[in-house]
Amino acid sequence: MKKIIAAGIFGLSLATSGLAYAEPVKIGVITTLSGGGAGLGVDMRDAFALAMKQSGNKDVELVIEDDAQKPEIAVQLAEKMIQSDKVDLLTGIIWSNLAMAVVPNAVAQDVIYLSPNAGPSALAGAKCSPNYFNVAYQNDNFHEAMGQYANKDYKKTFILAPNYPAGKDSLTGFKRYYKGELAGETYTQVGQTDYAAEIAQIRDSGADSVFFFLPGGMGISFMKQYAQSGVNIPVMGPGFSFDQDILPAVGDAALGVKNSASWSKDLDNEANKAFVEAFQAEYKRLPSVYAAQSWDTANLILSALGKASVKDKDAFRAALKAADFKSVRGDFTFNTNNHPVQNIYVREVVKEGDVLTNKIVATAFEKHGDAYAEQCKM
Repeated sequence: MKKIIAAGIFGLSLATSGLAYAEPVKIGVITTLSGGGAGLGVDMRDAFALAMKQSGNKDVELVIEDDAQKPEIAVQLAEKMIQSDKVDLLTGIIWSNLAMAVVPNAVAQDVIYLSPNAGPSALAGAKCSPNYFNVAYQNDNFHEAMGQYANKDYKKTFILAPNYPAGKDSLTGFKRYYKGELAGETYTQVGQTDYAAEIAQIRDSGADSVFFFLPGGMGISFMKQYAQSGVNIPVMGPGFSFDQDILPAVGDAALGVKNSASWSKDLDNEANKAFVEAFQAEYKRLPSVYAAQSWDTANLILSALGKASVKDKDAFRAALKAADFKSVRGDFTFNTNNHPVQNIYVREVVKEGDVLTNKIVATAFEKHGDAYAEQCKM
């Protein structure tokens, strides 16, 4: 069911207080609000809506739809938003297979799309577009960081991920920086819930470590079954596998696990402190990486709206490219392919009171771009 939300007044914006907007702006938000991946989309939606609410800008209208994690639904929603709802901007997609189904057609219709999460390699390279901005990462980035970090302790790693664009990018990224031997490499089904066969493979592989990328409900299922299996080979992964949406369901089995992300709630900058406090106050839970990226996406849009009309595409694209906003990640710039240049951190799962969360233990990369920018001919 469609929801239309007009941003209301809620204090002052953390990035755009005092700005006046000359015209109504309609933003289409297509994200996953049902099924096993719903927690990711809920965090995306909630952070985006809160940033808009705090801006005090009554002229921004959000048209929010549930893609149910299905590419065909996402395509239908995008076309409806573009043709019928007449949205000015699109955002919200979590999953890379959905992004690949929606983004190329949307940007070809001269609609600007801003990604708060999915970063498939094709859209960073040969299929880049002046109308496509990724405010999160390129899919390989977090996995590259763990490949780099794994070299410190491990010589023979078993790697696994779901068989879709982000899964393939994840293992490509890990292998790009990992210097050790692979004990095995397996692609699972998207949405898979039973990992007995994969865990048996890991047990018999001779691995000294496991790297996996299984976002949402997939990661919860894998970690619970892994903990129950008695296999004690250390695991590691990107932040998506051990993020705030996953940890409560996994429980203490995740304690001590290392994972990588461009954001953590303990990043020491004022924008991040204010974001974490505001999100907790509004929703009574800690934010995730998905929420942080979505918050930044909203504030990037607000910063651009303060400089240019969304109807003037050239001026608005230039305002987005300037990235003149206070990112919760600290330093943030766009590469030549409209993907971030940013730090990537290694985090460790810890317990603060009764709450499982993450803390930064290392910096894997500083001002890290992606491997595909040179393929982008913008």
